[in-house]
Amino acid sequence: MLKIVGLWPPGNESYGLTPYTLYSAAVILSFQIGFILFQTVNVCFILDDLQAVTGTIFVLLMEMLATLKSYCLIKNMKMLKQLMITINSDLFQPKNLQQRQLIQPTLNAWTKVVLTFWFFTICWLFFTMLCPIFDNIFKEYLLPLPAWYPYDTRSSPQYELTYLHQFVAITCLCMVTVNIDSLIAALNMYVGAQFDILCDDLRHFNETGENVSINFNEKLKKCIQHHREILQFAQYTNDFYNWLIFVEFFVGGISIGLAMFQLTLVVPFSSEFHSFITYVYAISVQTFMYCWFGNEIELKSTKLPYAVFESDWIGLPSDIRKKMIIFLLRTHKPLKMSAFGLFYLSLETFVRILRTAWSYFALLRQVSSRK
Repeated sequence: MLKIVGLWPPGNESYGLTPYTLYSAAVILSFQIGFILFQTVNVCFILDDLQAVTGTIFVLLMEMLATLKSYCLIKNMKMLKQLMITINSDLFQPKNLQQRQLIQPTLNAWTKVVLTFWFFTICWLFFTMLCPIFDNIFKEYLLPLPAWYPYDTRSSPQYELTYLHQFVAITCLCMVTVNIDSLIAALNMYVGAQFDILCDDLRHFNETGENVSINFNEKLKKCIQHHREILQFAQYTNDFYNWLIFVEFFVGGISIGLAMFQLTLVVPFSSEFHSFITYVYAISVQTFMYCWFGNEIELKSTKLPYAVFESDWIGLPSDIRKKMIIFLLRTHKPLKMSAFGLFYLSLETFVRILRTAWSYFALLRQVSSRK
């Protein structure tokens, strides 16, 4: 899907002087930057209307964030393609059926969360872009999303073409947002799955063959190398989305609060009502997806020292025991994924974001009630 919206060059290639790069530029300029520009100009004209601004800005902020995600993806494309190669390396693959079954629940959890995110996003797209058709807005020449255009949109065929452009643009932005977020969550999920595999290798460390010393040394070298590769993979992943997640959490909290405020202003169970409530659910799942898999990395990385103790290490040769203790000391500190180095991806952070969103909502209600 990222390839369709111009954000994933084919094969192991990055962007260059190719037809795909030209296609990417056309899609981004037409359905991201251009569309956002028209909406931003419109906001400048309605700054004195609190209800109109709050009804527009929360969608516009997420659209701007989608464009930032596109830029971040393009900038780090070479590194991401290298991460894809690392994922397919033999060191990162499950070594037996037991390890495949061990990481399967993690893969299933990622699939369920992403499908839930897709569900609420498609529902929001439906209620925002298609349901207004059934409300006969064509008679009033109203667009699904308020925007300023340098031509008259209240006449045909300009109105129909503008409506079509908005539909394609917002669909494109939804695809960008959902798939980049799913990619980031998948990278975090994969880091957690690697810790599961490494812990399983350590638990079965004392299962040896005939040549004991060589077998132990080779096993320990592979475990140390695997751990280093996991940390490097996690570092590259965190570098990719570090500041992006910080902006995501900030914008997500504001957007949830603004959408909740809009719920108190529209007619209950109307298309607008369903649009706002599905939007709140979608952004909540989006934020939860980052925090959950970041939290899983921290929890699974804390299991490494325990896996060493479960390996029946007492029966190992003395030199191997010493090396195991050194390895244990280096792995006692859990791995935490951060957002701009200011806070960690955890369930505690998710709760704090929801509390912040509620604070924004309460503030807007208070300001609105005084008018």
